[in-house]
Amino acid sequence: MSKVSVVIPALNEEEPIAGVVRECFATNIPTEIIVVDNGSNDRTADRAREAGAKVVSEPRHGYGRACLAGIRALAPESEVVVFLDGDGSDCPEFMNQLVDPIAGGTYDFVIGSRTRGERETGSMNFQQVFAGRLAGWLMSILYDVHYTDMCPFRAIRRDVLEKLPMGWRFESLRHVARNFCRGIANYRDVLAHRVSV
Repeated sequence: MSKVSVVIPALNEEEPIAGVVRECFATNIPTEIIVVDNGSNDRTADRAREAGAKVVSEPRHGYGRACLAGIRALAPESEVVVFLDGDGSDCPEFMNQLVDPIAGGTYDFVIGSRTRGERETGSMNFQQVFAGRLAGWLMSILYDVHYTDMCPFRAIRRDVLEKLPMGWRFESLRHVARNFCRGIANYRDVLAHRVSV
């Protein structure tokens, strides 16, 4: 099994963060979990640390900045990096479905889908579903890859990740599709999605 690190950007996630960290550890997949406190004014960092995560601080707000801080904190031996949100909306119990195709050498990048599989009623509004499908449709036209969503729950080989220019949303997915991957997993029914706490 590859050495897997989890990066969780978090801003004012005091209530759900400990549960998210524990759920990640319960999978027995990651060798480290890094929570990036993105300038919280609550006890997010304390709760994450108490749950066993390594906590790093990135006081400048922004999802991309938080992801970069997490990447800089990765253990040298990390081979696969999983990203997920700290609000409890992603489902760590499906992490193996993101990591296994990478560890098996089939894909370099796997992204979950909130629009396929199951999701709790109210976990995504119409605009979120529409925007994800629109972005996925554009990606399929431009780069012949098939995304149904721009879900934050994703896994990538570290060596591929380190070649990416950061802006970790659409522009990174575009860059991965165009330049680096021998394979990007098409959306499968990879994960369920929960209502954020």
